[in-house]
Amino acid sequence: MKISIIIPVFNERNTIEEIIQRVQSVKIEKELIIVDDGSTDGTREFLEGLKVENIRILFHERNTGKGSAIRTAQSYVNGDIVIIQDADLEYYPDEYPQLVKPIVEGKADAVFGSRFLGTHRVFYFWHYMGNRLLT
Repeated sequence: MKISIIIPVFNERNTIEEIIQRVQSVKIEKELIIVDDGSTDGTREFLEGLKVENIRILFHERNTGKGSAIRTAQSYVNGDIVIIQDADLEYYPDEYPQLVKPIVEGKADAVFGSRFLGTHRVFYFWHYMGNRLLT
């Protein structure tokens, strides 16, 4: 089963190499679809020089937002399951097998992660309250 990992990127020069390395280290069949959404901090230049077989890189000329970057990537998806991975290192690619397990087992059509359910590496009460208020 092939996983397509969409990585929308905007001004992530400080983390882009690390997130690509973390995603690549996960032992699953995968393709990465990275969409640079008009970065101006050197991210675009780094990505232009990146030539890796299972990575497709797309560029927006100007920043149009995360949703637009995801929509751009969707037409290039070849995998059976799609994961959206932010480039800011907040989510852990090593959790992909656990995340897709309910889909692979036929128990779910979609899985959504949450920073507030289950065990917590770091839990900030005020972040939780802010999210509840905004939601």
